[in-house]
Amino acid sequence: MLKILLWRALALFCVALGLIGVVLPGMPTVVFMLVAAWAGAKGWPRLEAWLLAHPRYGPPIHHWRRDRAISRRGKCAASTMMLISIGVIVLSPVPNPVKIGVPLFLCAMMLWLWRRPEPRQEDERRVTNKHLRPVRRD
Repeated sequence: MLKILLWRALALFCVALGLIGVVLPGMPTVVFMLVAAWAGAKGWPRLEAWLLAHPRYGPPIHHWRRDRAISRRGKCAASTMMLISIGVIVLSPVPNPVKIGVPLFLCAMMLWLWRRPEPRQEDERRVTNKHLRPVRRD
């Protein structure tokens, strides 16, 4: 029972962070919803089903789970925020190791991000238009 409560707490925490990301520029949303769906699958199948059926967050979760794919729009948004972050860090009065280390890390993340496949166009339309419904497991 404690394990289920911990999974649920993690799922709720990630949904809350994702919702904050909706209104706070620069904070990711889909990443937290991915983690929330993962945690929900372990301890809260109804939350997972809700996230998978959600018109905005369901398709990216489906694409990630099936093909580890990220949309071009998502890649562009994430890269833009990383580049802005690099600019802010370089111009801020932080120690030099931070000015070097964080941009290197973010560049590595951008490289990894752009090497992820993109959803196939037919999959993008199918998932976006029909909102695949998950099978309930509870």
